[in-house]
Amino acid sequence: MTPRLARGLSRTLQYGLLCLFFAFVAMPMAVIVVFSFDANRFPSIPWGGFSLVWHEAAWADPMIREAFVNSIWVGLGTAVLSTAIGFAAAYLDFRHRFFGKRLFVFAVAIPPAVPTTILGMAMLAFVSRIGLSGRLETIVACHVAVASSFAMALIRLRLGEFGRDLEPAAWNLGASPWAGLRFVVLPFCRPALIAAFFLSAAVSFDEYMIAWFVGGVHETLPVRILNQLQGQVNPKINAIGAGVLAISLALVFLARRFTNLRPEPMHGPEPRGDSA
Repeated sequence: MTPRLARGLSRTLQYGLLCLFFAFVAMPMAVIVVFSFDANRFPSIPWGGFSLVWHEAAWADPMIREAFVNSIWVGLGTAVLSTAIGFAAAYLDFRHRFFGKRLFVFAVAIPPAVPTTILGMAMLAFVSRIGLSGRLETIVACHVAVASSFAMALIRLRLGEFGRDLEPAAWNLGASPWAGLRFVVLPFCRPALIAAFFLSAAVSFDEYMIAWFVGGVHETLPVRILNQLQGQVNPKINAIGAGVLAISLALVFLARRFTNLRPEPMHGPEPRGDSA
């Protein structure tokens, strides 16, 4: 076997294994989407035919509509606050040196690494002691504690491409620190800020364990799915799951779209030649 043929077979095998892995991961989601449009009450083969009856029934349910609105508000609040906090943390890490900087970065990055069950119980114990359990604002605050880590990571990667001398150059030209931040740093970070906004919204919209612990009677859409599963088998669950999956994928796609943007090159004024 020639080396070229061996490399070709190895690459084909790698691509094949990768496709099998993605098919294994995506199969449960594909099954939910397919059977959400099934006319049968219970998922069965052969397929009962295309129907929107379960999507209509899900939207007609007032508890599901309320949970959807709650998820929208929680997602928006989480996205705005996480993006602002993530930018502040990333800029602080990028621009300044201070005692305990590594501990600070570690504290920001650690929440996503903690199992959500433990994190949810810890947050419930904390908010119960200060009398803030069972509120939408509490869900937003707890989601921010997790989503801001992702926002900081995205924005910090963007700042890694930013020249450290550009902002001091603006200061030397008379710009105040706030003007340098507003007109130099923020425009450069705009794609990362937008990507962090969408990614934080996706993290919040998908999260259910923390919301289930601290939300009380205020349900988000994933929590409504969890509560539906505890009762009888309901075909509306597939319809809700398909909707949540579509929104989450759209948010992640938008975040990915903006992380691929690169700053346009800055051109100074072209030199003028001497007139003849």
